Amino acid sequence: MLEEIVRHAGEMMLGGPGEVFDKAGPANFVTDMDLKIQKYIISELSSLYPECHFFGEEDTASNDRKSEGRCFYIDPIDGTTNYIFGYGHSCVSVGEAVNGEMVSAFVYNPFMRDMYKAAKGKGAFLNGRALRVADRGLEEGIVAFGCARYNEDDTDALFDIAKELYLRSLSIRNGGSAALDLVRVASGANVAYIELKLQPYDYAAASLIIEEAGAVITQTNGSPISLTSPCPILAGTPKAASQIQTMWPLGTES
Repeated sequence: MLEEIVRHAGEMMLGGPGEVFDKAGPANFVTDMDLKIQKYIISELSSLYPECHFFGEEDTASNDRKSEGRCFYIDPIDGTTNYIFGYGHSCVSVGEAVNGEMVSAFVYNPFMRDMYKAAKGKGAFLNGRALRVADRGLEEGIVAFGCARYNEDDTDALFDIAKELYLRSLSIRNGGSAALDLVRVASGANVAYIELKLQPYDYAAASLIIEEAGAVITQTNGSPISLTSPCPILAGTPKAASQIQTMWPLGTES
């Protein structure tokens, strides 16, 4: 049932963004469709799980960041700027946690009809195909990184890191959707992904998909990710993640 809800929410995106509104900070937007999708997902999940609570990107008044019980992490449109400008690289991301542990996850890109999903202890899948990463190093793959315009404090550090990753890998990419670039670690398209500030709704669902595919996701200093507050995120194959953690300035940051 959860998969059907996420898939329908993704199909809603194909109707177009509607009105676009500014949020705090430069190039930070929300669309009518963001709000409609989050409202739809919360309504459907509330019917299924009346006791559940939510941590969503939009309509934050409905957020209840309790660590106990069932919590759904919702990003109704991850990659909103891409969506506004017709890039076709955006997704719906929904992760389910019980007592602070991720138990199921769905990331759906309706433009490519790609459904990534995972259940705790049962593996990760892309359109029904089981995902299992090969433990490649930086020199053997593509590295993606994120850089939201409204998070400008670490710009210099981030682009120093991006240059170093460019020199040590086959190439670098910035897809504009953290959730999609993260699950591409699980599929093997990216050997690693890094961003210096993300919210839990950006990575909660992707984190389970990554781990169930045999990759790793941590904060940039190697500590566990947070499901209650923003943090810097590093995901990759075990080998690539270990290589990145030894690079300056990651060993001293976060």
